[in-house]
Amino acid sequence: MARSQPYQPLLLRILHGVNLIVVLLAMVTAFWVYNIYDGRLIQLPLPNIPDMIGIHGTFGVLFLIVFPALALYSFHPGQKRLIQGDTINKLTAVGKPIWWYSLYRIINTVMLLAGTWALMTGRQMKEEWLPDGNLNETWYQLHLSAWLVLLGCLIIHVLMGLKIGGTPLIMSMFRRQYRPSDSPRLWRQKIQEFIKSRKETRQ
Repeated sequence: MARSQPYQPLLLRILHGVNLIVVLLAMVTAFWVYNIYDGRLIQLPLPNIPDMIGIHGTFGVLFLIVFPALALYSFHPGQKRLIQGDTINKLTAVGKPIWWYSLYRIINTVMLLAGTWALMTGRQMKEEWLPDGNLNETWYQLHLSAWLVLLGCLIIHVLMGLKIGGTPLIMSMFRRQYRPSDSPRLWRQKIQEFIKSRKETRQ
C-alpha cells in the first residue's frame, strides 16, 4: 500500500463497516415505521409493509449487539479519534486544520453518545404504541430525536471526513489490505495484553 494512502486498523474497519450497515438499516426501517404510523412532518408514498415495527426492532437488537464493540474500541485503541482534554481550547483556531480535526473528534463522540441514547430509548418503546396511535409517548419522542441526531451526526461525519482527508480517507475504511502487525492472528494476544494492562492500572 502506498505511503500516501491513509491507513486504518483492520479491526476498526470491520467494526466500522458492520455498524454502518446495521445502523443504516435501522435508520431506514425507523423512518419507514415513522412514515406508516406518524408522518406528521414528512410522509412518503412507501408501501405499508406488515410488521415493519418488528423488522426495525430486529435491526435495533443487532445494533445493540455490534455497537458496544465499536464503542469499546473507540474509547480505548481509537480514543485519539474522540474528544481530547484540549479539544475545546483548539476550537479557537478557527479555519486551521486543528480546528477541523477538533470538530471531527466532537462529532465522533456525539455520534457514539447518540447511538447509546437511541439504544436506551428504543429499549423503552412498546410495539403497540404506534399502531394504537399513541404518538405522544415520551419514550417515542426521545427515541425519534435520538435517531435524528444520529442521522445528522452520520452525515456530518462523512462530510468532515471528506474535508479533512478527502476521498482517500473515506476509501481507506473499505480497503482489504492490512499490515502484518495488524493481522487477526495477533488480536487475541493484543486483547490479552489490553486486559492485563487494565488490571495493572486498577491495582
